[in-house]
Amino acid sequence: MGNRGMEDLIPLVNRLQEALSTVGQSCSLHLPQIAVVGGQSAGKSSVLENFVGRDFLPRGSGIVTRRPLILQLLNSSAEYGEFFHCKGRKFTDFGDIRREIESETRRLTGSNKGISPVPITLKIYSPHVLNLTLVDLPGITKVPVGDQPADIEYQIRDIIMQYICKENCLILAVTPANTDLANSDALKLAKDVDPQGQRTIGVITKLDLMDKGTDAKEILENRLLPLRRGYIGIVNRSQKDIDGNKDIMTALESERDFFMSHPAYKHIAERMGTPYLQRILNQQLTNHIREALPAFRSHLQSQLLALNRKAEEYKKFSPDDASRRTKTLLQLVQRLAVDFEKLIEGSGDKVDTVTLSGGARINQIFHERFPNELVKIESDERKLRQEINYAIRNIHGVRTGLFTPDMAFEAIVKKQITSLKGPCIKFIDMVSQELITTVYQCISKLSAFPQLREETERIIITEIREQENKCRDQVLLLIDIQLAYINTKHEDFIGFTNSQQVNSQSNMNSSVQIARNQGVVFRSNRIVIQKGWLTISNIGIMKGGAKEFWFILSTESLSWYKDGEEKEKKYMLPLDNLKLRDVEKSFMSSKFVFAIFNTELRNVYKDYKCLELACNSQEELDSWKASLLRAGVYPERDAAEEQENGAQTFTDPQLERQVETIRNLVDSYMSIIYKTVRDLMPKTIMHLMINSVKEFISSELLAQLYALGECSALMDESPEQKQHREEVLRKHSALKEALTVIGEISTSTFTTPLPPPVDSSWIQHQSSTHPKNSATAGRPVIRGHAPPAPSVNPSGPNSSSDGLQQLTGQHNRITTSVPRRQPPAIPGVK
Repeated sequence: MGNRGMEDLIPLVNRLQEALSTVGQSCSLHLPQIAVVGGQSAGKSSVLENFVGRDFLPRGSGIVTRRPLILQLLNSSAEYGEFFHCKGRKFTDFGDIRREIESETRRLTGSNKGISPVPITLKIYSPHVLNLTLVDLPGITKVPVGDQPADIEYQIRDIIMQYICKENCLILAVTPANTDLANSDALKLAKDVDPQGQRTIGVITKLDLMDKGTDAKEILENRLLPLRRGYIGIVNRSQKDIDGNKDIMTALESERDFFMSHPAYKHIAERMGTPYLQRILNQQLTNHIREALPAFRSHLQSQLLALNRKAEEYKKFSPDDASRRTKTLLQLVQRLAVDFEKLIEGSGDKVDTVTLSGGARINQIFHERFPNELVKIESDERKLRQEINYAIRNIHGVRTGLFTPDMAFEAIVKKQITSLKGPCIKFIDMVSQELITTVYQCISKLSAFPQLREETERIIITEIREQENKCRDQVLLLIDIQLAYINTKHEDFIGFTNSQQVNSQSNMNSSVQIARNQGVVFRSNRIVIQKGWLTISNIGIMKGGAKEFWFILSTESLSWYKDGEEKEKKYMLPLDNLKLRDVEKSFMSSKFVFAIFNTELRNVYKDYKCLELACNSQEELDSWKASLLRAGVYPERDAAEEQENGAQTFTDPQLERQVETIRNLVDSYMSIIYKTVRDLMPKTIMHLMINSVKEFISSELLAQLYALGECSALMDESPEQKQHREEVLRKHSALKEALTVIGEISTSTFTTPLPPPVDSSWIQHQSSTHPKNSATAGRPVIRGHAPPAPSVNPSGPNSSSDGLQQLTGQHNRITTSVPRRQPPAIPGVK
């Protein structure tokens, strides 16, 4: 026999759960927990059994329920029970379930009326129930018996409070009709946690056992001692009926006959009895479901909206349709071309806010890393003078020359131009590698078709390598062109005449001369070159440790401030005589560090000889190095190299003047070459590599894929993609079905409004009923809010796996709702 009232909701909720379970979604309509609270032998377990429709709970006199029973009802096609402490064992006989409850109770509490807060968790699978949690709690008692402790009343109250204080718990306050309702312990506890009476239903049992001539008419009519939700009277089976194995179906018929024939109750018989209590609870479930539907519907609709576009694409793709395969191939190649162009041109739909990529990285190579590579090949002043000296003397041979030889100028210039080949080739390699990285980023979207991705990758990478070779040949040709003819008539070249005038200014700082070669603006212009956050990492812990500051590099100084508002300046360091060196990255640090020091061994900051500055990435490090080079702060030279370069000294004044003249001419001419190379290199690479690869992908890639002659095989899906496509389509269909079911629930059910508030001040406050022999007798006890109940998931497979730990932890907590005491020891659970 099942709960017929509950079965009205089962088909709709089952359809919703089945639709979502096919795609791994959960139906998050967390249904309320129903707790039955009352005194000993008030009929609590009978109420619970009637609600389930099965006879499975222990019976007897005195305290029978001595441990909380968390009963989880789970809708299933089969009907059986399963205990948490007996995982894997299915109980199909409900008599066996009763005997297992009795045995498990005795295991922890003994056989002499002891109690325990450790719950027994029982799952009942049945086609006649909704996913719901029912809690059978020990009956409230006043006097300890058997092995029960002296504070048995407070221990039981503590156990009850842990469950009924949950906002998602309906409280059935069970009171026998043959007791004083005004002193009902169940109603007093319910009033503590539900003062507005929104989730408390009064249940009056044992109406058939009242003295002759008395009845509970005024109570059941909610006129005497009213509750907001009123009272429902029920007639349970007597002990004689239970001993005689009277089934629940027959008992319900007897209950109905009792109310219909009793003169005091027959006018309200339709609002009495177990079936009516079931309908009230079922309506509460309906109310809860309807309240949860709007948020649940919105959640499903947002998921459906996110899947719509992809689902439409997958619906159009048919693995067995050749025309569909061809169309999909065309669309994928077109999308690849668009994505590649967007990444290079910087107009992508999704902007990366974490790292530089694509065109931004290539731009950084053009304007920061390539100039830095050019500086690395720059000879220092002493080495250049030494080379010029040897060139002049070798050209003169045994003769003593009176004039400065042209050939020395050409020899030095050609050597300087030839040294540009290394940085230019490295420049091409860096751009080529970045193009390949960008291609990988784009073709990752072809992972659904492994063979197509593999062939596309091979074809594009081959094209990039071909264009790289062409670009390399062109760049080498440009350098050879510069070597073929030294144009001393260039409008920017100073010439031999002006070179003599420059000699008078030869005391100019060598770093400024190098800066002129690189097209650097002189520091006197005071132009801001770069701003950003850097960490001064070599400050000792005693002085505050590493700190981050806002740095500003200008053509004259390096300044840092407390923050980006640039109001509180911490220090300003002039750039005169500064150089930089690399600092090896430590094993434990994620920072990239470089150091600035003074070539004259002066302190650069307070009592520090060098300043170690840390960046967060290699890109930042390269950017700051390039900016410092522009400002005239150059890398440190090797000590051995400095010593070797400084070994040559001049003794002939005429030779020294000739060397100075040639040096000025080389500086002037190389500044023209550097400007030309810095201008032509990015243009050449852009034309021969980047634009060519873009054009190839957009116009030639598809033709080469077709030329393979295996178009059908190219569009074979990977097993993972096939599974993903099917899952997306299945989920999309399930969400649409779930939304349809939600619409049916909304139209086929109705919400019952909550009754208006009533004056329930007649319920005595719990603190007024302490036994005289208790520890709190003689002094008032201030009661606060009830303690939180342990979390119970009514439908999860492991919902009660931590029941012992949760209850143990909460039982040891100080509870303001009950007197303080030592909790009973909790034995281990097998």
